[in-house]
Amino acid sequence: MTTTVTAKGQVTIPKAVRDLLGIVPGSKVDFHRAADGSVVLTRADKTQPTSRFQKLRGHAGKGLDTDAIMAMTRGERDPR
Repeated sequence: MTTTVTAKGQVTIPKAVRDLLGIVPGSKVDFHRAADGSVVLTRADKTQPTSRFQKLRGHAGKGLDTDAIMAMTRGERDPR
């Protein structure tokens, strides 16, 4: 992706990059130089957007306690 620098030193961040980083109007970004000399753009005002795998993480509600799991493992009835 290529963009043009204006006379004021401004560039437009391509939509694909904004979407990837979750950059919206008012977001703060940071530029830092990597060890190989390249410049990396990151979102500075928040953590990185949640990955599709992180979105699937969570808790389905109250689960079984240790006694119930052990009872199921042994083929016993749930002690509750």
